[in-house]
Amino acid sequence: MIRLLLLTLLIGQLAPSQSRAADSPSKAVFAYGAINAYMTSTWVAREQGFFRKHNIEIEPVFIIATRAAQAMLAGEVQMGLIGPTHVINSLAAGGDMVMFLGNQNNVRYEMVAHPSIKRAEDLKGKKVAIGASQAGLASLGAHVALDYMGLNARRDNIALLFMGEEPLRLAALQTGNVQATVIAPELAKTAVSQGFVSLLDMAKLNIPFQATGMVTTRKILKSDLQMVERIGRANVDAVHYIRNPANKKSVLQTMAKNLKVSPERIEAAYLDIVEELPRNICPTVPGVRSVLKLMVELGINAKAAQVKSEDVVDLALCKRLGGDGGS
Repeated sequence: MIRLLLLTLLIGQLAPSQSRAADSPSKAVFAYGAINAYMTSTWVAREQGFFRKHNIEIEPVFIIATRAAQAMLAGEVQMGLIGPTHVINSLAAGGDMVMFLGNQNNVRYEMVAHPSIKRAEDLKGKKVAIGASQAGLASLGAHVALDYMGLNARRDNIALLFMGEEPLRLAALQTGNVQATVIAPELAKTAVSQGFVSLLDMAKLNIPFQATGMVTTRKILKSDLQMVERIGRANVDAVHYIRNPANKKSVLQTMAKNLKVSPERIEAAYLDIVEELPRNICPTVPGVRSVLKLMVELGINAKAAQVKSEDVVDLALCKRLGGDGGS
């Protein structure tokens, strides 16, 4: 009887401290590697308090994807919303990055060109602005777009110029430094309103391609799964919030503040993002395979041939949060 009483008292003393440990907020620096409508879930999670709801103190910061990946590997950033190419490069070099949630599960860019470019063939011998690196999403997207239009940069003497993020690529097109670029639909609509031509809308092609997703390291996934899951749940809440028509006004305000484009363009971007945000929160394995294949074919990283798609993604958490890991 005495032993039972002592055990009861001991449990009573331990329970509050264990509860406090479970309830203590997780902390993380969260990097998003581009500024486009697909980052809206992160902005909404912050502004609508979904991070706080799931007891996570988070600092979302814009760091261009290549540097965001480097910061994650250095331990300066715990989480990132970036493309699988950076995960693949890490794995090929012996790193331990992994994608655990999907975000942009297709190629959403439009190929936008100078008014003098009437057909795909007119791009031969011209300059096309791409991202900051050969392995970046915009760069891969440009290759996918050219291939779909029956073009090849090397064969057709198309100069692919590294320009960086989307506003810089659009500015290069507007100033005549390049004759075409790939940009998100919300910026493409701005360009078209100025007289530029949309040659290809890749969002309508349903090309298997994992464009972006939530990424961390396997070390963090193993050592602080609670923090990773809290961020995942906040993201899921944000996606549901964005899709709810009752929240349209506040989502538009969030997008306008962060994207800094005109109100009519924000409306179009909102309609696109509501339609295109993935119903399935898991990364797509076929999409990752497409990226791996492209990286090898373009000579971006020969070691990518040794990386398996199942090494790039971890589907356990997204399945637990309601995703379908089989897609």
